[in-house]
Amino acid sequence: MKIYTKTGDKGKTSLLSGEKVKKHNIRLNAYGSVDELNSFIGYLISLNINKKHKEFLTDVQHKLFNLGALLAVKKDVNFKIPEITDKDIQALETEIDRLNKGIPPLKEFILPGGSAETAQCHICRSVCRRAERTVSELSEKEKIQELLLIYLNRLSDYFFVLARKISQEKEIKETVWKP
Repeated sequence: MKIYTKTGDKGKTSLLSGEKVKKHNIRLNAYGSVDELNSFIGYLISLNINKKHKEFLTDVQHKLFNLGALLAVKKDVNFKIPEITDKDIQALETEIDRLNKGIPPLKEFILPGGSAETAQCHICRSVCRRAERTVSELSEKEKIQELLLIYLNRLSDYFFVLARKISQEKEIKETVWKP
């Protein structure tokens, strides 16, 4: 089977639900941003972080595939797409709370960086925020599941706390913003 189909050569593609849309369509931008985030997470997993973080991040990657698939349908389809649920959001909140234990409370803004791993967490956080903004824009134009936005919002918080936790684990001092 060839990987290229040539069906998108004129700037259009098909959603999972069958509609043809332009490649710059807001829905494509939304799930494209989620796909980009998933790639950055894959890179983070390849770095020197502990196994528990890698396992949680791999689960997040699966959820993001589900989220992207949900964004790639405009109407009902005759196949099942796994939903993003309250349980998924609760899992993020539980992990954020677990990671946040023992980290000194923030009193100042911190700059992204410190190590390759923490910098990559901040890249994931900022790409996640962009995906969230794009999904938010889509939600003003078309109906989407409200939990998708909530999931992305929590996920960006998770990346911020993960960066701080990895800094702590690697004994890297955080750099505070000096206005």
